[in-house]
Amino acid sequence: MRHMRHTTRTAVTICAALGLTATVGSAAAAPASSPPAARPAVARQTPPVLVDCFGHAKVRPARFILACGDGNSRLVSLHWYSWGARSARANGVNVVNDCVPYCAAGRFHRYAVVVKLDRPEPWKKRAHVRHYSRITLFYPKDRPAHVGRVVTYSLWN
Repeated sequence: MRHMRHTTRTAVTICAALGLTATVGSAAAAPASSPPAARPAVARQTPPVLVDCFGHAKVRPARFILACGDGNSRLVSLHWYSWGARSARANGVNVVNDCVPYCAAGRFHRYAVVVKLDRPEPWKKRAHVRHYSRITLFYPKDRPAHVGRVVTYSLWN
């Protein structure tokens, strides 16, 4: 019986040692725990801005001057129905001076217009901010003299 207790104790000790070796061995074989993989920084990109004549960034402005030098063409009553990463669209009114017989004596006329902004580019004043670099005007009805139904202009930077 004494021999049996010794054999049992030896077997239990050997099993415990093997279990410990297996645990330590697998821990040693496993790669060291590394910090979780860094998630790529998701750049929260803000929509582009519209740069006005004074170099100010505007988002969904109600008014916008097209002719910075003399103010003889401007957009008013702008109602933006989209303003996104690639383009923006609005309905509004283009107020244009007919400059007849010359601009100082001319009359302003109002034309319904659909406005599209697109071609976002980095703004020179703030490289981390994008601005729309092109504006397209669509005249669904009447339009200014000598102007096509669709007109596209580059915007200043």
